[in-house]
Amino acid sequence: MNLWGSEDLNQRQEDAILEEGSVFLTACPGSGKTRTLTYKIAHELSRISSEKNYVIAITYTNRAADEIHERIEGLGIDTSQLWIGTIHSFCMEWILKPYAIYHENLKHGFRVIDSHEREVLLDSLCEPHKYITHWNCDFYFTETGYVLGCQDEWKHEKLKNILNDYFNTLIKRRELDFELILFYSYELMRSQDSIPVILSSIFRFILIDEYQDTKSIQYAILSEILKAGGSKTNTFIVGDPNQAIYESLGGYPMEVLEFEKLSKKKMKLMELSDNYRSSEKIVDYFGNYNFFSTKIIAASKDRYFNSTISFDKNVKKDQLETVIIRLIKYNVETLNIPPSEICVIAPQWVTLASMTRKLVSSLPEYEFDGPGMVPFARDIENFWYKLSKIALTTASPNMYIRRLRWAGEVLNDMESFGINISDITKKSILRTSNSIVLSDKEGLVYLTNFFEAFFSSVAIPFREYAPLIQHYDAFFESSQSRIERLRKDGAEFIGDINTFRKVFNTRSGITVSTIHGVKGAEFDVVIAYALLEGMVPHFSDPKGEESSTKLMYVIGSRARKNLHLISECERFNVRKEEYQPTKVLSDCNFDYDCVKNLVGLGK
Repeated sequence: MNLWGSEDLNQRQEDAILEEGSVFLTACPGSGKTRTLTYKIAHELSRISSEKNYVIAITYTNRAADEIHERIEGLGIDTSQLWIGTIHSFCMEWILKPYAIYHENLKHGFRVIDSHEREVLLDSLCEPHKYITHWNCDFYFTETGYVLGCQDEWKHEKLKNILNDYFNTLIKRRELDFELILFYSYELMRSQDSIPVILSSIFRFILIDEYQDTKSIQYAILSEILKAGGSKTNTFIVGDPNQAIYESLGGYPMEVLEFEKLSKKKMKLMELSDNYRSSEKIVDYFGNYNFFSTKIIAASKDRYFNSTISFDKNVKKDQLETVIIRLIKYNVETLNIPPSEICVIAPQWVTLASMTRKLVSSLPEYEFDGPGMVPFARDIENFWYKLSKIALTTASPNMYIRRLRWAGEVLNDMESFGINISDITKKSILRTSNSIVLSDKEGLVYLTNFFEAFFSSVAIPFREYAPLIQHYDAFFESSQSRIERLRKDGAEFIGDINTFRKVFNTRSGITVSTIHGVKGAEFDVVIAYALLEGMVPHFSDPKGEESSTKLMYVIGSRARKNLHLISECERFNVRKEEYQPTKVLSDCNFDYDCVKNLVGLGK
């Protein structure tokens, strides 16, 4: 079966896809990584000879999983033997749910708490301790235990006591958080030899996207399967070490020799170095932040585009809104850039929220959306979150496959909760959802009424099922808390039904995002501000200069055509000290373009 034509892939992409064994692929920004992954998965699916085998693909986000899944289905490939999703979803589906009985803390049942419930519990445990809140309690697990995220060592002893109480409370409640999903999965893999053996007999290929954001415990979990599978189970690992911006959360770019030792798997080191996204000028610019000195070649059809790259460190904080508005209008009205191809970036959502409010007010003719504007809790294991994806999207040919898959997730959960689903199918869930017409303007009110209407239509009294009520209360409490917090930050519009609908729809307006939230995306124009030492990188980051270099690399490599960088002055920290421009940005020797006259800002 010929899955691709001569124009679909370059030679390096095709070589990586056709490689029989395991591959460790370094892919620069805009190198067609997603396309390569898509065809690799499709290629391996076409080679499966047993209905008992699966191809597994681990992605960093659910959105990436949806995109790749739909691309594969668009090629006409049967995806019934493909499992694709995040590492947490993988651990839940393939390790915790089927083998929980073998773990002391899980054998009597368990529930995953969301971020809001976690914060509430931690705040209650922190209350007796002065100067300590849930913000100090960040941690991640390695194979040997947890690592504290707080850099204030004088707090560590108290934090360890708090977390000890936190873990004991979760055990008593038969609950776990997202970090414990990984740790318990690792413990099961290590204590029950049969689990990796069974999984390796099912999985013919394991693909790992964004390896540079993978934690050591995640590498360890997947390596147990690869070791058990021997020559029968191979892997395809792809990513870019220059974009490793989640190291404070435990992610890091493992080197190929280290992974070979861990997995007992010989890897072929390969590279994608052609950038099909950005102009040559943009590529040259973000190449200044190429920490690992990977090869990047401008290969875009627009590589000779006369890009504008500006850096303004003289604009005052109170002028920032005016500058960004004029940059937006200049790119849209003068250069005819579609608004959906513009992204406004800041390091933190708190900074971004107030700016978004101002932009929405000052530019009523434009729409705004983005990952930082999600108005409700994104708890991927919560039943009501899964149903909300269907509730907030409309029936269309482009959305049909995605919504049908979501309906399958809803159906599986209903069955696991003990609901009789003999008269319910994925298609009937969509038909029922499509028939519900509501006029509510508030997002949470809309979802409340939608859920009531849905279960009334399928004649299921959902309040009689304890797990559904637990999920229901957690979803609405955490969503209400998030909306209130974002409104305090200045995003008054956040609870509107239109904002809710944007979460799962294709972006149509100007994207607003944090640097971390925009990774993986691309735009014609990127406008980044608050590029200040202490923000980029964060003042608590122990790898300051290295981290800021990678963050600047991510910012620059998102842009196709124009890039506008701003380190505003007269912004002060809590000690009344003025922030200075990010050092690696200030030290970059580049011939920037002057845009002040172009956008009417004067000299």
